[in-house]
Amino acid sequence: MGILKKSVTAEHERTGGGLGDYIARFISSGMGVGYVPVAQGTVGSLWGPVLFLIAPQGCFKWIWFSVPVLILIGVWASYRSEIYWGHDPGRVVIDEVAGVLITLVFITPSVHVLIAGFILFRIFDIFKPPPVRFFEKLPGGWGVMMDDVAAGIYAHIVLRVMINFFPGMI
Repeated sequence: MGILKKSVTAEHERTGGGLGDYIARFISSGMGVGYVPVAQGTVGSLWGPVLFLIAPQGCFKWIWFSVPVLILIGVWASYRSEIYWGHDPGRVVIDEVAGVLITLVFITPSVHVLIAGFILFRIFDIFKPPPVRFFEKLPGGWGVMMDDVAAGIYAHIVLRVMINFFPGMI
């Protein structure tokens, strides 16, 4: 059984896997954004504000529905991509996209709010205050996605406080 597993793994590495693996890598890389040579997480995080800018105004109320779906798809795609690229690879940016969307969900978007949300998310994603770092230890794609979900929740709370109590800051 061990020999079969080694040969299957070697074949997978040589060929890059099947169609499902290619789709997973496309999704997990944020439609290719994760292939940029530097700062993949930062560039991937820009997808969230871009989605808010290009979405029609009436779509904002539906963003809350898309986030859980994106998280579940991201868990699957991240898990499949980790098999090919290794543990929590930089090319996987779907977690950043979900984290930024969580930061911005239920908040009326403006350019200033989008910029503030992006910056807050990146701060929480980079520094990972407790318990954000704990979530990285979850198995498979869950570990890839959930630390950014937690960072997005922290950033959302701080952004909401800034908007409600310090409106002149944004």
